[in-house]
Amino acid sequence: MTPMQDATTTVAALRERVMTFAREREWEQFHSPKNLSMALAAEAGELMEHFLWTESAASQAVVREPAKREEIADEIADVVIYALEFANISGLDLAAAIEAKLAKNAAKYPVEKARGNAKKYTEL
Repeated sequence: MTPMQDATTTVAALRERVMTFAREREWEQFHSPKNLSMALAAEAGELMEHFLWTESAASQAVVREPAKREEIADEIADVVIYALEFANISGLDLAAAIEAKLAKNAAKYPVEKARGNAKKYTEL
């Protein structure tokens, strides 16, 4: 099997790979939207755990540490896998959902007001 890389792998290919993995193990019976959303939150928590009590600037160094990098890569992979499986089970089109959300965010955060500013849209 050819190794996947961001530059050459489509979202559709990732979704298919995740779906095949789950189907081969007959896990779809456990993959309700509720369970997948909870698993996604749990994995996001495990990702955050790597940065707990670390200053924002120092978190950049944590990601570059060889010993931590593989663990962090595993956690972000788990997050994305559960998100892809959620999309598979629920029939959501991820590209369309992302495009729609970016359009909503662009309206909330116009460039001229939001550039270089971390405030919430209600405070701009």
